[in-house]
Amino acid sequence: MEFALWLVLILLLGGAFVLWRRGNRSRQANELADARAEAQRWYERLGGQLMNLHGEAPAVRQALADAGERYNAAGSQLEQATTPRQFGLARETALEGLAYIRAARTAMGIDPGPELPPLAAAQGAGALTKEREVDVQGQTFRAGPQPGNATPYYYPGGRFQGRPVPAGWYSTPWWKTALGAGVGVVGGLLIADALFSPAFADPGYGAGYQEGFGDGQDFGDQGGDMGGGDQGGDFGGGDFGGGGDFGGFGGGDFGGDFGGGDF
Repeated sequence: MEFALWLVLILLLGGAFVLWRRGNRSRQANELADARAEAQRWYERLGGQLMNLHGEAPAVRQALADAGERYNAAGSQLEQATTPRQFGLARETALEGLAYIRAARTAMGIDPGPELPPLAAAQGAGALTKEREVDVQGQTFRAGPQPGNATPYYYPGGRFQGRPVPAGWYSTPWWKTALGAGVGVVGGLLIADALFSPAFADPGYGAGYQEGFGDGQDFGDQGGDMGGGDQGGDFGGGDFGGGGDFGGFGGGDFGGDFGGGDF
């Protein structure tokens, strides 16, 4: 009798385990399918926008070129993705491409379209609300909230060497690699400090800027070891690493706090 009871108990436990495994596999399969569909939706939307937009202005051409790079990167990520997280990175890359599409439409003077889900990498970066111009190592660098012949490079917001860089239009893509932008890590840090630090640039920052910068890394620490970080590649295209695909798209206007307020 006791043996029969143990046998029934084992069978019940085994059956429960099998049902749990099946349910877990079903949930995982559904999550994977949902992540794939979500990434594919934004990827196809990006492709459709790229096919329908054309422009000759420097800012338009550059924004469309950046969007095209993200489209290619997202397509490659989709082909290789096998987990929900990997599909999430592809989705983020496609969303970043669509951020460049919105920038191109703005530069063309047409409606940028509906708002996008926030980019993870842009969380707390804020957005430019005024034009800025600084000289660093004999070169002039400009930035502002609107596109122009002097500021044809759009950046959707993110971080460079640990410090926030607000969304806006720039004269040079200094956040890229030294080879691509013509400046090294040290030069890039000096540019960021000149553009966004009240000690080097014009007034207009709230006291919260330094608190926001503290979320990244201290500039004095950077001075001790400028080569400690990995600058590799554009801040976009899924290189945000989970950020890539890049929290808040603008994080509010840049200022009172680096993650919000007016810049």
